[in-house]
Amino acid sequence: MTKQTGYLILNTGDVLEGKFLGKPIKQEGEMVFNTAMTGYQEVLTDPSYAGQIVTLTYPLIGNYGCNDTTKESYCPSLAGLIIGTACNTPDHYQSAYSIKDMVTKYNIPTLQEIDTRALTRIIREYGEVYGKITTNQADKPKNCKVNPNLVKQVSVPSMQQYHALQSPSSHQKVHVVVIDFGYKHSITESLLHLGCDVTVVPYDTSFASIKRIDPDGVILSNGPGDPTNVQEQLQTLKQVVQIYPTLGICLGHQLIALAFGATTKRLPYGHRGSNHPVKDLLTGKVVITSQNHGYVVDDASIDNTDWIISHRNVNDQSVEGLKHRHMDITTVQFHPEAHPGPRDTHEIFVHFVKRLSEKGVKQHA
Repeated sequence: MTKQTGYLILNTGDVLEGKFLGKPIKQEGEMVFNTAMTGYQEVLTDPSYAGQIVTLTYPLIGNYGCNDTTKESYCPSLAGLIIGTACNTPDHYQSAYSIKDMVTKYNIPTLQEIDTRALTRIIREYGEVYGKITTNQADKPKNCKVNPNLVKQVSVPSMQQYHALQSPSSHQKVHVVVIDFGYKHSITESLLHLGCDVTVVPYDTSFASIKRIDPDGVILSNGPGDPTNVQEQLQTLKQVVQIYPTLGICLGHQLIALAFGATTKRLPYGHRGSNHPVKDLLTGKVVITSQNHGYVVDDASIDNTDWIISHRNVNDQSVEGLKHRHMDITTVQFHPEAHPGPRDTHEIFVHFVKRLSEKGVKQHA
C-alpha cells in the first residue's frame, strides 16, 4: 500500500516532507518536541499539549503498542504528531492496537519519516515556531500565536466525583478538590490510590462553590497554553489557596505565582520529556522529573518575603517550585504523577495527603 506524501510547513520557511500515518488531515499548531524514550500514548492524551504539533525525538514510536487504560484524558487534544518511524508490529502483553490505529481512531494528523533531529534543531534555534501539516507543499501556517482559549477547551464541563480505591492505612481519609485546567488522569489516580476522595471541578468554578464542597485540600492542575490567558480566574484562585492547603502542578504552579503578583515568561523552547534534573533546594537532593511546559515563573518577580524558591532546574536554573512562608501552599513546575516517567517525586503527593490528614485530625480533636 502506497503511503501518501505529506508536508510540514513551518513559519520559519522550512518545509519537511514525510508520509502520513493514518488519515491525510490538514492541521496547524505550535511546534514543540518531547525527548522521552517512552510514554507516547501519555503524550498523545495529555491535555497540556492542546493546540500543539508534538515532535517525538525518539526514532521508533509504537513498539509496545497502545491500550485503553494508559490514557491521561478521554480524548487527545494535541493538534498533530511528528515522528521518525512508526512500529506496525507492537509487542507487549498490554498492547491492544498500534500507534497507527490510535492516530486513525482519534483523527490525529500524523507525519512519519520526518527528520526529527533536524526539526528539533529548528525549534531550538527559533524558539517560537508554528507549523502546518498538509498535503499541499504551497500551504503556509496562518495562525502563528498561542490560542488563548485552550484551558476552556480541555477543562471538564461539570463537576466529577471519585471515591478512594482503598482505605488509607496510615492516615485519616481526606477529600481533595482538583481544579481542572487540563488535568492528567494520573493525578487523580495517584490521589485515589493514596486513599483520597477526589472531586474534579471546572477551571472557572467559583470560590463559593468550592466552599460548599468543603474539601480538606486543593490541587491546581496542569494545563495548556500561556498562563496569562487565565487572568480572569486569579482572584478566585487566590481566595481558594488562602483558605485551603494547596498543591499547584505545572500550570497550577504558574497561576498561583501570578495570583500573588509574580510574572511568567516564555522559555526559549520549553521543557518536555522525562529526564529533567531538578534540585530540591530545601534538602539538596537532585531528582529526575517528567515535564511539559513552555512557560516559567520569572524568579526576579517573586516576593521573597512571602515565598521560598524550593526547586530549581539543574540545566537552566529556572524556577521549579515554590513554598509559601506563612500559608500551606506548595507548587511544583514538574509532574509528580510522572506517568510514564521517573517516580522520584511521587513523595510530593504522599506528603501533601499526610499534611491534609494531620490537619483533619487536629480539626476533629
